[in-house]
Amino acid sequence: MSAALPRVLIIGGGFGGIAAAKALRSAPVEVTVVDRNNHHVFSPLLYQVATAALAPSDIAVPIRWLLRKQDNTRVLMGSVSDLAIDRRVATLEDGTQLPYDYVIVAAGSRHSYFGHNEWEPCAPGLKTLGDALQIRSRFLLAFERAEGCSNAADREAQQTIVIVGGGPTGVELAGILVSIVRKALWRDFRCIDTRQSRVILLEAGPRLVPAFKEELSRHALKDLQALGVDVRLNTPVTEVSPDSVVAGGVRIRAHTTFWAAGNLASPLSKHTGAPVDRGGHVRVEPDLSIPGHPEVFVIGDQATIAQGDGRPVPAVAQGAIQMGRTAAANIIRDLRRQERRPFRYFNKGDMAVIGRYRAIAQFGSVCVSGVAAWFLWLFIHIMYLAGFRNRISVLVQWGYAFATWQRGVRLIVSSSLPKND
Repeated sequence: MSAALPRVLIIGGGFGGIAAAKALRSAPVEVTVVDRNNHHVFSPLLYQVATAALAPSDIAVPIRWLLRKQDNTRVLMGSVSDLAIDRRVATLEDGTQLPYDYVIVAAGSRHSYFGHNEWEPCAPGLKTLGDALQIRSRFLLAFERAEGCSNAADREAQQTIVIVGGGPTGVELAGILVSIVRKALWRDFRCIDTRQSRVILLEAGPRLVPAFKEELSRHALKDLQALGVDVRLNTPVTEVSPDSVVAGGVRIRAHTTFWAAGNLASPLSKHTGAPVDRGGHVRVEPDLSIPGHPEVFVIGDQATIAQGDGRPVPAVAQGAIQMGRTAAANIIRDLRRQERRPFRYFNKGDMAVIGRYRAIAQFGSVCVSGVAAWFLWLFIHIMYLAGFRNRISVLVQWGYAFATWQRGVRLIVSSSLPKND
């Protein structure tokens, strides 16, 4: 690398950050990618790790491996604690300072508890591999605890799983969890019948997956109910504790609660000094830069920008990837002294899998559901996984689960069994 080349700092190794780095592969710049983890996660399949269908290594690859062929790119493992945009310097938690000429902020988001952060220990969300492993342990521990319960009421509470949020993550979690308790676990225990377990999905709004067309929302509701999920619409959650959830004025005894109800942008958004919305998302310019600082780009879950129809670009992988490529392209156009181009989001479609042969997909005005959507979901997710090894591994795991209803990685990664609450 030459010190005379423009320095591009990319904060975050998610879909947006990796897309931006790859787009700068042949550009005359020095690229530095910083992420608190050393791996890139295919987040659409995180819930499969959380439900013991896949191992963490099936959906994650080292960032260094992804960018190994880029001579102009280096990767640092660290967490950015401060961004001084007036001085064009980012500071890591260990004090390391990274000067830049351009910065692409793609630090992602975390789950939002809408002002009730005290609920997080009782109801973990699903954003990272660590979250997925925590959810997997809690889910499996619930049945280990139930097996040792002598009190019927306590046993029922241990076998009750509550999922808060009826978006794609909540719907997919509910569908796969009810299938596991009804099909995979029931022969493993002697004192409990896991088929009697309850999976309750709570949604504050009037319908599931509101980003989809109403007919697909109805289809998702019908499929979940057919699988045995207790779906409760128009039921906002007002209290979460270790052994219960209060929703719609009703207290539900449950020791296992998962959160899938909202997102909050990374705190790094505030360091840009740009205007943010209630969720901490930065209101970016059409070229994805922030007002007054054309050298600072914010992309992915941290950014908010309207589509042609006025609705905000959804916080999904395809949006982050397209933003990353646009930000990189505008940096290259700057170097060539060309005019920047505004971001244009192209929606390739939205999908959610509910269970075996049950899925919904939306491509513009075209709606697909049932078996066709299920096979389409399988194919697309296999193709988008990074690395041939991951694709083969996931195919084998899915094939095994399909043939046997079993989950190959039902491991509790905890040093001890916590006491009952």
